[in-house]
Amino acid sequence: MHTSGPFQSERGQRDKGSTNHDLIYRRLRSRVLHGEVLPGEAMTLRGVAAEFGVSMTPAREAIRRLAAEGALTLSSTGRITTPVLSNERIEELAALRALLEPELSSRALPRAHAAMIDRMEDLNRQIHDVLASGDAVNYVRLNLEFHRVLYLRAQAPAMLALAESVWLQLGPSMRALYSEKRRDVVTESHGKIIAALRAGDEPGLRVAVRADVTGGLRMLLS
Repeated sequence: MHTSGPFQSERGQRDKGSTNHDLIYRRLRSRVLHGEVLPGEAMTLRGVAAEFGVSMTPAREAIRRLAAEGALTLSSTGRITTPVLSNERIEELAALRALLEPELSSRALPRAHAAMIDRMEDLNRQIHDVLASGDAVNYVRLNLEFHRVLYLRAQAPAMLALAESVWLQLGPSMRALYSEKRRDVVTESHGKIIAALRAGDEPGLRVAVRADVTGGLRMLLS
């Protein structure tokens, strides 16, 4: 049956609002995840709506969704900021990474293949280059991609979703890990992960991943 008139128009507006909400959510999530925004950086609902050229409703829905994931902090007065993590919170998130990511790597190992490992080596070279160039945002992006390439082989979507939730909460703070001191540490740590993969060394892989994901976070503790 063909539907027309006010109902069709109303449904079209709902669909458009949903699309706008998803677009804003994905864009803002990517910014937080990759450290494009700093800890404690403020934004306004009106500013978000204006930036994306939408009404307040889809902007509000996207921000509420991100706040529920811990990517943004939404106060009772409506103030929106990226989270500033306490030492206790950083330690808690580091502990979660130490539990989740060695397990994901262990599950991925039987499905690892040469092309995947070559891709990780290429990403590690790119990480070395962006560390030398001073591109902190691309450092965070490539570092997460290095880990995601491996963890996708685990075929454990629920576990990977939990790991990505932790990454999201750490995003703005991870940018602070960019420093000249980290240049060799990061790529050497990743090199140990790659070597364990090539050797099929499951205990060694677990140790290398745990050391990599927790070592940097210790530097955030003040």
